[in-house]
Amino acid sequence: MSSEYNYDADAQFFPFFVLTITSLITVPLTYTLLRAPSSGAATTTKKTSHIASDFTPSDSSIIDTQRAKQKRKELRLKRILTAVSGWLTIAWMIYLMSVTARTQPKIWNPYDILDVSLSATEKQINSRYRRLSVTMHPDKRQPNPALNETAEGVNDQWVEIVKAYKALTDEDVRNNFMQYGHPDGKQSTSFGIALPHFLVAEGSGKYVLVLYGLLLGIGLPWLVGKWWYGMQKVTKERVLISTAGNMFREFREKMDEGDVVAAVSSAMEYKEILAAGKADAGLGGLEKKVLDADAEQTGMVAKDRKKLQEFDDAARRKTLALVWAYLARLDLGDATLEAEKYELAPTTLQMNEAFVSISLAYGFTSPVLASYHLSQSLVQAVSPGIDRLPLMQLPHFTPAVVKSIEQQTAAGAKKEHLTIQSFMALPTEQRRALATAAGLARNQLETAEKLAGQLPLLQVEKAFFKVQGEKHILPSSLVQFVVKARFIPPGTPASSVPAIDEKDLQDIDPAEGDIEAQKKEVEQHAIPFAHAPYLAKDRAPKWHIFLADNRQGKIAVPPFTFSTFDKPAFTDDGTGVLKPTFNVVTLKMQFQAPPQAGEYRFQMNVICDSYIGFDHKRDAVMNVADASAAAVVEEVEDEISEPDEDSIAGQMASLRGLPTDSEADRVKREERQARRDAQRRKVLEQGGGDKGDGGEGSDYESGTDEDVESESETDTDTDSEDEVAMGKKKKGGWW
Repeated sequence: MSSEYNYDADAQFFPFFVLTITSLITVPLTYTLLRAPSSGAATTTKKTSHIASDFTPSDSSIIDTQRAKQKRKELRLKRILTAVSGWLTIAWMIYLMSVTARTQPKIWNPYDILDVSLSATEKQINSRYRRLSVTMHPDKRQPNPALNETAEGVNDQWVEIVKAYKALTDEDVRNNFMQYGHPDGKQSTSFGIALPHFLVAEGSGKYVLVLYGLLLGIGLPWLVGKWWYGMQKVTKERVLISTAGNMFREFREKMDEGDVVAAVSSAMEYKEILAAGKADAGLGGLEKKVLDADAEQTGMVAKDRKKLQEFDDAARRKTLALVWAYLARLDLGDATLEAEKYELAPTTLQMNEAFVSISLAYGFTSPVLASYHLSQSLVQAVSPGIDRLPLMQLPHFTPAVVKSIEQQTAAGAKKEHLTIQSFMALPTEQRRALATAAGLARNQLETAEKLAGQLPLLQVEKAFFKVQGEKHILPSSLVQFVVKARFIPPGTPASSVPAIDEKDLQDIDPAEGDIEAQKKEVEQHAIPFAHAPYLAKDRAPKWHIFLADNRQGKIAVPPFTFSTFDKPAFTDDGTGVLKPTFNVVTLKMQFQAPPQAGEYRFQMNVICDSYIGFDHKRDAVMNVADASAAAVVEEVEDEISEPDEDSIAGQMASLRGLPTDSEADRVKREERQARRDAQRRKVLEQGGGDKGDGGEGSDYESGTDEDVESESETDTDTDSEDEVAMGKKKKGGWW
């Protein structure tokens, strides 16, 4: 049998085809646009706010233009427009489907044609056929013009009646009907094509074939290939594979901020930004301005200047010069160069974050710290290195103003740089006198003070190690490093900072078996965007906490990053100015304890990647107890109970109104004693009692040297810098 192709001449079914194809593209695209970043079990509340400030830099118009450009990139405008167009098309197709009348094909049924029931007998079918032959036979029926009947139509109706009669009485015809649903046997196959007829009529078919060939043969493979190779070209940090390779080659065990600037300048992403103009356009004048600038202003040392001159690639030299110009806030005197300078800063920040991931793979502390400090400098547009000035984060504070203030204070004599918190800690009158002598107007200082009072300075109140549900830290157990801290902006009067409730400094575990409490999601609160008037992008500050081994210069526990907190740190006073809540927030790091018992010394580093001078360091000691000794000590601790009421101590306690040991308590104590004796015998059998002189007290030895000062298992160590090192580490190391 032949095959027949029927086009959708009445435009009944092509909306289904268009709806299906459009949905396959629009739904996944919409999902990628609406998908929220993963945040574990926590949920973030409220929209991130901005720090109120009236300060606008001199290049605010250029910065605002670049900020709008960056927002368009982040919004992924092309994808949004595609998704909106897709949903409009879907809505239109649904509308067409709802209003278009559709004709259903009629199934050939001999019982309906003869007008008999399905239970009719052969005699009844013969009788019905004879009656119809009297009225419906073409020889006995004349066409009725009033009903638009024709002789051909009358003949066709009689043919259908004969087929129906034979389908119910003739054995061969009945078999055809039963097998193929038609008395004539198998019919031709009909394929419906969901396209309106006008697309294939009157010579349009070849154009439709060409269109299908372009879409399915060229367009679809090109889109899939572009997506696939695009995914293969970037890393999980969304940087090009070639960029990651370049930065890997630039990595060194010891690096400063200038070395990191040179490393990230090797990124291939800059070439796309500089493609609008020639890479060497204005390069000569740009390099001259950067090299001629004061070294203290740019923060460039001799090796940084040498690197700027030794690169052969014009694009990389221009990138490096523009980044240094941005950090030094140099006026380049050219609108195009100024636009490129501010456009490069957010990309450099992204490349620097990728370099942090590369540095963490090696585990050395120096490049990680240099990358974090460069991030601070990029956000605040302040020169990196030893000459960076934290006070330049405040509005209207120029290098000349900052140096004048520092020279008038004790920091100038010590050749140190004042931090914002140190400056704001000065008495109000002294602060105003210093600012006036440095050339700042009264209103400019007030603007700076207003801003400083809203900066999120994280002050660590307590830090300790713990194992959830356990009294001791055992080898290879899951340890939590808990940090309790408060946000106290610089310049906050001590009288306005409330005292800490001791309960807030505790970390109480949920009750054992309380599954709901253990799975309860913690509401998270965002911190205001960083005050970064020179950065052409909104920046949410992040705090990175890691533990380092200073003796080896390596990171013992990789950084844990926090951008939201379990309690709100700031509230809006109604005027747009943010006020601190002084809530104690809890930050937790979870990692596996060393496999050997002993005392381990670390340096805790808390670094904010958006503000200079807000870093915090503190020594931390973790005591890992021997498993068997810890078990025995717990039994001894559990043994302590109230005195027996029958003893002298019990009678004295009863006279004083103190609790005494009941019969049930005595039974429990005896059971604990039995368990303790069994545990002690087990320790002795394993050789736990062969230490020292073999006395009973030797069962509780931790296995560490006797000259190590005893520390709390869960509190933070406060030894001097010379003592910061991991102690009693087994041969071969832990990390």
